[in-house]
This record gives sequence, structure tokens and C-alpha cells, in this order.
Amino acid sequence: MVIQAGNMISQIKRLSDRIFERILAKRNIDTFNGAQGRLLYVLWQEESISLRELADRTGLAATTLTGMVDRMEASGLVCRVPDINDRRKTLLTLTGKAKKLQADYTVVSGQMTDIFYAGFTDEEIRQCEILLTRIHENLKQYES
Repeated sequence: MVIQAGNMISQIKRLSDRIFERILAKRNIDTFNGAQGRLLYVLWQEESISLRELADRTGLAATTLTGMVDRMEASGLVCRVPDINDRRKTLLTLTGKAKKLQADYTVVSGQMTDIFYAGFTDEEIRQCEILLTRIHENLKQYES
């Protein structure tokens, strides 16, 4: 059964992405998509970060991120600004438009959490998150 874990995780990811997009559509949220929502979530936690930091926190490749950030910048969600402490760095910051979307994202994210853990006890949720964190740490350690 352990052999199937990677496949199961991939299937969960694909299903959750589709459901997330469906929830956004039902709520008439078309300002961002699920992938962009993950980037916004990180930026709502710490607004001014480099592309490299955003890649590290989202697990996305910098090349993938560049195109996404270009589209988000074109739609008025983020801005690139020079880092005053390091002229070689560019930081991403949220626009006022993006800041206003946090409440919508929180609602949709809450719905996703409810769907994920429907029928789970608090202990099962805690255990699931512990195990997933361990898998994530194992993969990160192997990668480096």
C-alpha cells in the first residue's frame, strides 16, 4: 500500500485543484486562479519577498513562477520593486487589489479544508497533518 502513496497524493492534488477552481467559479471569483491563490497566500503572510523565497515557500520552480508572476503583475495583483538593501534583488509586493482578495481566499480555503477533512475526528486531522509533514520533510531532505 505504501507504494501507492505517491500516486494517491498526485490524485488528491489534481482533484483538489479542480474543486478549488469550481468553488472559485461558483463564488464568481475570477481575479485569480488556484495556482495564483497559493502565491497570494504566501504573500499575504509576508508581503515583500524575493522570487527565490516565493519559489522555496511554494515548492514551484523559479521558471514556472516567473510566468505566473508576469501574469499576476499584468492583472494588477503584484508589483516588482527593488530591494533597498540589495540592489541585485527584486521583491514582490501585493497591490491593494490583491489585499482585498484575502477574505475571499480565506472563505474558499476554509471550504476546501471542510471538504478535505469531512468525517475526520480532530485527532485524525492532527495525525494526518503530522504524517503529511513528515513525508514533505523526507522529500525536501532527499532533494537537497
